[in-house]
Amino acid sequence: MPIMTTAIDNGWCETIATSAAQHRAATHAAQRTANIGFLLLDNFSLPCFTQALDVLTTANLIRPGSVKVHTFGYRNSEVMSDLAIPIRPNTPLTDIRIADLDLMMVCGGLRTPRQVPDWLVSLLKKLAGFPITLGGLWNGAWYLGRAGLLDGYRCAIHSEQRTALSERSPNANVSLDSMVFDRDRLTAATPAGAFEVMRKWLAKACEPDLAEAVTSLLDYDHSRFQRTSESPRRKLCKPLRELITLMQANLEEPLEPEQLAHYAGLSKRQIQRLFREQLGTSPQKYYLQLRLNESRRLIQNSTFSMLEVAIACGFVSGSHFSKCYSDVFGYPPSREVRHEV
Repeated sequence: MPIMTTAIDNGWCETIATSAAQHRAATHAAQRTANIGFLLLDNFSLPCFTQALDVLTTANLIRPGSVKVHTFGYRNSEVMSDLAIPIRPNTPLTDIRIADLDLMMVCGGLRTPRQVPDWLVSLLKKLAGFPITLGGLWNGAWYLGRAGLLDGYRCAIHSEQRTALSERSPNANVSLDSMVFDRDRLTAATPAGAFEVMRKWLAKACEPDLAEAVTSLLDYDHSRFQRTSESPRRKLCKPLRELITLMQANLEEPLEPEQLAHYAGLSKRQIQRLFREQLGTSPQKYYLQLRLNESRRLIQNSTFSMLEVAIACGFVSGSHFSKCYSDVFGYPPSREVRHEV
């Protein structure tokens, strides 16, 4: 009888030991370190980068070893950010290193050159061949799109380059949202969007509880992020959205106030009130801003002369166009940066 009891006890102990080992293995698998890479391009947006980094660093404070961050640069030398603060990459850009990544974020900025070098296209296409999620911050989507890696995907990019990306990568669905998480592509156009998209990735790659703990520890106001994935246009009433659509469709030959009222089925007074209450401006000023934004896009992304741009945006003379442009942007259109087309 004592021998039988010992056998039973040993079997029970072995069962417990096996269960504990399985639990440790499962826990270890669940807590596998996620490898995240940031490819820093010249003049990348430091605020976007630090917001994304804040999420990951905080995750490691809460649960050590949750993530490992790698920063990459083309030449392994310091990369200058848009705030003139240099960052030195900590990881060589080699096939062995990038193959271990779970996520690679391309970090661009307002002054990051739009010309996509061959090495970057080759690298991004190589990454796309691995089971890696690809993303971009600020205008990082531009480089993914030019490499053909956003075809069939929704994406977010800073408003300065939204139209250009739509034209150059017609198979990408360029969103007005500040961040987009679409399958294995995640993109953010603003620092707030960078925080939120990284938080969403953390919830998916690690676990939701960790992402929530990060938000709580940083004491961020959830309301700051809860609508980052929604377009501001969705907050506007339907008549106002229709008016804006009318304006956008008639930039070359702007509609008179009477024509806008007629097509919208509203009075001029009603239109004035809608713009004042929901946008804090007049329809005339809003229409002018739309035309000037379009002129800026054309100057930056076309070979049109200044007069051709002025005519295309509904200005009757070059001098009037130049004055309006200077009033809004603080410098004449002739000083606008023209990107390589």
